[in-house]
Amino acid sequence: MCLALPSRVVELLPDQMAVIDLGGVRKEISIALVPEAKVDDYVIVHVGHAIGLLDTEEAERTLALFAEMNAALEAEATTSLHATPGASAA
Repeated sequence: MCLALPSRVVELLPDQMAVIDLGGVRKEISIALVPEAKVDDYVIVHVGHAIGLLDTEEAERTLALFAEMNAALEAEATTSLHATPGASAA
């Protein structure tokens, strides 16, 4: 199984490289497989390589779903931390 994340291209670099932004984290990646990528495009990134382009609406929906899942997991973890040992849920 692989996890490829949508990321926004913020800078094009020489040698088919680019800087992407993923939730405030910036990273250099290869765009050799997607040479048509330009600044402000969303690309799917897997292990340091852009492997496809996404339209902005689809990328933003996907990122919103990831944020929702993260919030749900954090809420669950917080609830688990505050649960009384041995108490049953009603």
